[in-house]
Amino acid sequence: MKAQFKYAFLAGLYNRGIVFAVILALDVVFIALASLGLLPFAARVTAVALGGVSIAVMMVCNIIGDVAVIRRMFSSPGAYLHALTPAPRRQILLSSVLAIAAMDFVTMAAVIFGEVWLTFLMARDNIGAIVWDAFRSNTFGVLYGLLSILFLISGYLLVMMIVLFCVAAKKSMFYQKPAGGLLTALLAGAAIYIVSLSRIILAPFGSVSRFGLLFTVFIGGAGAIAYVLLTLIQVAALFFLTARLMERRINL
Repeated sequence: MKAQFKYAFLAGLYNRGIVFAVILALDVVFIALASLGLLPFAARVTAVALGGVSIAVMMVCNIIGDVAVIRRMFSSPGAYLHALTPAPRRQILLSSVLAIAAMDFVTMAAVIFGEVWLTFLMARDNIGAIVWDAFRSNTFGVLYGLLSILFLISGYLLVMMIVLFCVAAKKSMFYQKPAGGLLTALLAGAAIYIVSLSRIILAPFGSVSRFGLLFTVFIGGAGAIAYVLLTLIQVAALFFLTARLMERRINL
């Protein structure tokens, strides 16, 4: 699995590594100069504006890199290596998912943190003191922030697994079928609807609202933990189904 993770990581790193290195270098330079008081206010505003643009650029590059990893799993010639590897498909799928998630989380966390740090420096505030004071005086707020991060991570994994499940279905069940693209789109819609409908399970923890065919649950407290657990269960179910499709047949 280590080798599979390495190859998937390298496949996704090629498209985003240079962009991330440039953005990180610029953030380090701007943060260092601003911390030393060597940047005038106009330059600090420019640095913050460029940091906001860099978040969007990094997001686009991450999507391109993720597509490269997915293509390597399901399209020739890269997929031939997976087909010839004497390893279970779920292991190959897991290594690719971990590689995608690691690159996306690290790059976006670094770029967003750099933007936040530059924003505090623009206001001449000490970000370290602010974070420490918030942690010391408002433990509930910190826990809420950590729970929000879990929300984002679980939601991100769910979206990624829906995409991988649909790609695997297109390459197996719907391969060269009439209207295969339409069937894949309908499958994606059905998966999203089932995920939305399953939120009704959380009704005891909050209130359920309906928007057309989709459902939204407003929850808090213990319901938030239940929401994350439900999402992770859905991620696991989609992972199992995707691995089964890959074991069955993937057309290259």
